[in-house]
Amino acid sequence: MASGPLRGVKVVELAGLGPGPWACMVLSDMGAEVLRVDRPSSVGVLRTDLGAAGGRQPAFVNDRGRRSVAIDLKRPEGAAAVLDLVARADVLIEGNRPGVAERLGVGPDVCLARNPRLVYGRATGWGQDGPLAQQAGHDLNYLAASGLLSAIGRPGEPPTIPLNILGDYAGGGALLAFGVAAALFEARGSGRGQVVDSAMLDGISLLGGVFFGQVQAGMHRPERGTNMLDGGAPFYAVYETSDGGYMAVGALEAAFFAELLAVLELDPELAARQWDRDEWPGLRKLLDDAFARFPRAEWERRFAGREACVSPVLGIEEAIAAPHAAARAAFVEVDGVLQPAPAPRFSRTPGSVQGPAVPAGANTDEALLSWGFDSVELDRLRRVGAIV
Repeated sequence: MASGPLRGVKVVELAGLGPGPWACMVLSDMGAEVLRVDRPSSVGVLRTDLGAAGGRQPAFVNDRGRRSVAIDLKRPEGAAAVLDLVARADVLIEGNRPGVAERLGVGPDVCLARNPRLVYGRATGWGQDGPLAQQAGHDLNYLAASGLLSAIGRPGEPPTIPLNILGDYAGGGALLAFGVAAALFEARGSGRGQVVDSAMLDGISLLGGVFFGQVQAGMHRPERGTNMLDGGAPFYAVYETSDGGYMAVGALEAAFFAELLAVLELDPELAARQWDRDEWPGLRKLLDDAFARFPRAEWERRFAGREACVSPVLGIEEAIAAPHAAARAAFVEVDGVLQPAPAPRFSRTPGSVQGPAVPAGANTDEALLSWGFDSVELDRLRRVGAIV
């Protein structure tokens, strides 16, 4: 049985990629009942992270915790079936280009007319309006347009691609889930739903707000890799060890930097040069040479228990098996796949993974019956090809 602070909330998800599935995973982890509506052409497919057909494992973790029905939205009967679901739901989430849901007959005006309390979540890259609204794009494009990609990387080299975490999941999915939760809270008092327009470009910009302020104040140089938090400062950087491993150094405060120097057996007088930018190249060379003396495991041993803000750079498999992760049960096994546990954590109403990712259309009859459809309706919808 579902647990979590959103238990009792019912969500209809029009299957998509990127922020929509991630937000729906989070809502499911928090106890919401999320029903994914897949295309009939996808029936039987267990999605990979690119949305294509894949083997049984590893599944697309972002699809965990919800059932799937296959409904053809291009048929009027299919759109009508989704509106019947909307009438019974608290939330609908879709991630199409602006105007697509309207053309399919499940846009916000129609849905809110059917259910005035509905929270209608929309996930896009550019937003619902503006000159780029209809332009194709992916996480990297929105990150580039935000201005923040230009600030990530080493000086003199092309910008570094930070996976698709910032746009798809942080700027898009996380803010979509937050927006939906906020709108649900408001609807409790007003009795009225609304549209939540979550654009990845907006979200990325919000995440980088401090840097927009620093640039305007002259505190952040335009050349990447030359500033305090972008790898330019020797005390906030990554260093290679003798065995090809890496140690991450975040010794920003004076006390931590002094402790760093002590563990590395460097001259403590160097602490006075920490914030002198002219000294940074020389300090970096000293730290480069120091970390190159021993393998990563030896540095882990030497920094253990020391207040220097230094950590080994773990591989993904290492991170899953790390003692701290194990102590906090930070990863859970679901249908043979180790994956991050629900977050954040609640003292009284903890979230939980409601189940593994399932193939498209795996629960069509079962789920629709549980949402109030009857067998006669299912037979009719199947005869006209609206459900599979």
